[in-house]
Amino acid sequence: MTRTLTLALAAGTVVLATQVQAQQRYLEEIFTDAEINVTANVIYGTNVNFLTSNLASPDVGPNIVQLQGLVDMQQPIPAPFYDPGDASTALKVVDVRMDIYEPDQGADSETARPVVLYVHTGDALPPPLNGSPTGRKEDSTVVEMCRRMARRGYVAVAMNYRHGWNPLAPDLETRRGTLLNAVYRAIHDMRQCVRTLKANAAGANDYAIDPEKVIVIGEGTGGYLALSNATLDDPMEMFTEKFLPDPFDPTVSYIDTMQVGNIDGTCPTGVPCLSLYRNNGFDYETHFACNMGGAIADTTWLEPGDVPMVAFHTVFDPFAPFTQGVVIVPTTGDQVVPVEGSNYLMRLVNQYGNNASFANLVSDPWTDRARSLYGTTQTHAGGSVDINSNVEGLFPFVTMDWPGMMVAPFEEASPWQFWDPMSPLATAVVDAGPPPITAHQASLASNPNMSPAKARAYIDTIMGYLNPRIVCALQLGPCALVGIDENDPIALGVDVFPNPSVDQVTVTSSAATVEHYELFDVNGRLVRAFNVNSDRFTIDRNGIEGGVYLLQLHFEEGAVSRRLVLE
Repeated sequence: MTRTLTLALAAGTVVLATQVQAQQRYLEEIFTDAEINVTANVIYGTNVNFLTSNLASPDVGPNIVQLQGLVDMQQPIPAPFYDPGDASTALKVVDVRMDIYEPDQGADSETARPVVLYVHTGDALPPPLNGSPTGRKEDSTVVEMCRRMARRGYVAVAMNYRHGWNPLAPDLETRRGTLLNAVYRAIHDMRQCVRTLKANAAGANDYAIDPEKVIVIGEGTGGYLALSNATLDDPMEMFTEKFLPDPFDPTVSYIDTMQVGNIDGTCPTGVPCLSLYRNNGFDYETHFACNMGGAIADTTWLEPGDVPMVAFHTVFDPFAPFTQGVVIVPTTGDQVVPVEGSNYLMRLVNQYGNNASFANLVSDPWTDRARSLYGTTQTHAGGSVDINSNVEGLFPFVTMDWPGMMVAPFEEASPWQFWDPMSPLATAVVDAGPPPITAHQASLASNPNMSPAKARAYIDTIMGYLNPRIVCALQLGPCALVGIDENDPIALGVDVFPNPSVDQVTVTSSAATVEHYELFDVNGRLVRAFNVNSDRFTIDRNGIEGGVYLLQLHFEEGAVSRRLVLE
C-alpha cells in the first residue's frame, strides 16, 4: 500500500506526528519539563573573592590567617568579609553556588544518575563587565542545556565560578599572568564542586547521583576549564614555556602555588595561601569532558588514559583558535596566551586512544556530518583552514560568511548562545562610544543573527552528537544504532526517487518494512520524522527548503541512510 505523508515544518522546531520509537534514556528525552526539579543557588564552597579584595593591602596576611582559622574550626565567616564596601577587611570572600536540575525522584526510579557539570562562558569576568550579556549559570544557553540533559535522565549542575583578572593591562605579561591565575582558581572551584557533590552522594545523596559518572561540559571560557580540569594532574605542568614570565628561568611560573594553592585548590601544608578549600576526603575525578569552543591551555597536559573528549567548535572562531593560535580578549581584541584548539587537540586524543570507546560508532546524521568534514579544507572571508583527519569526537561547525561583521575574520564564535536583548545585562553600555555600544550590540559582533530558534537548532546538533558518545564511554546503555550493511538485501532493496526532487519523493523497500523515517539537514538537525510501517510511501516536501538532506530509514534490523537532494 502506498501512503502519502505530510508534516508541516515550523521554523526552528521539530514536529513529531507520533512517537516514532521506544525511547532510550540519556539519548532521548524521557521526562517532561513538569517533571524536572530545579534547586537553585546551592552553596558548594566559600573562597577568596579576587574581584573585590584589596590584595595590595598589608592586612591581607592577617585576614587570610583569620579566615583559615575560622574555616578549620568550622565557624561562620563574619559579615565584613562578604561586604566589598566594608573597609575593615582587605580580603573579601564569596559563596560559590550551583543550580541543580534533576528529574523528580518521585517520577524517576533510577537512584544512581550520571551528573553533568555545566560550566558557563564569560571570559572570567562577570557580565556586563566582560562586554557581554552572558557569563552566569543563569544564561539562557546554560538553562537550555541543563534542562535538556535533565529531561534525558541526567542530573545537571550549572555552577558559577570566581572571576577576576586584568584584560585592560597594557602589557601582555600582566594580561597573561592574571588570566592564567583566574583560570587556575576556576579549576579549583570546579574541583571543589565535584568534591561537594561526591560528599553528598556518600551521605544524604539528596540528588540520587552516581559519583563515578561525572561529565563536564564547558562553553567558551568554560570550554577551557573543562579541558584543563580533565588534564591538569601534575604541578610541573604549570612550568611549560607559556607559564614562565621569564623563559630563561624555568623555576618560576605565573602561577605560584604557595600563594594560590595546590592543583586541588588546597593550601600547601603549613602555608596560609589565598584559598579556603579543604580536602573533605573525596576526590575530584571526572569521567568525560566536552568543550563548546574554548581550547586547551597546553596539549602537553594531555596523556594516554585521560578521559574521553568531545569538542564543538566553529572552524573560524575569532576568539579561541580552532587549531593553534593566541587567545583574543573579546572586550579589547588584545592577545593573551597561545593555546591549542579542538582541531589540534582531538588529533592527539585519538592518537592516544582516549576516544576508542566511541571511535567506531556507526552511521547517524550527526556522525556522518562531522566525518564528512574530516580531512577537508574550509575557505572563508578570513582565509582557509585544514580540518584534521582522525579527529573522532570533533564536530566542526562551518557557518556562513558575515562580511559585515566587526570582528575579523568575520566568523561566528558561539552560535549556540542566546539571550534576551532587552534584559538589563544586554542593554548595559559597555563602550561609551560615540556611539555608545550595549552588551547586546557587542555580542552581536560574533553572533549577528542571534535568536532562540537559531541557538536551539545548534543545541539540537550538540545533543544528537554528544549523548551517544557519553552513553558509549560511560556504558549507560546500548552504544550505537545498528547500521545495516550496504550489501545487505534490505539496503539493496531500498529505492528513493526522484532524487533530486522538486516536490514529492517516493520510497520503496522490496526486502523489509520501513518502520519510520527521519530527515536531517547537513548540520545534523532533525527537520522531519514520521511513523511509516510500510514498504512503499511518499514524502511530501511541504515547504522544506532546497538543499542536501540525509534520509534515515529505520527497519527492525537496523537503519539505512540515503542522501536526498531537494531542488
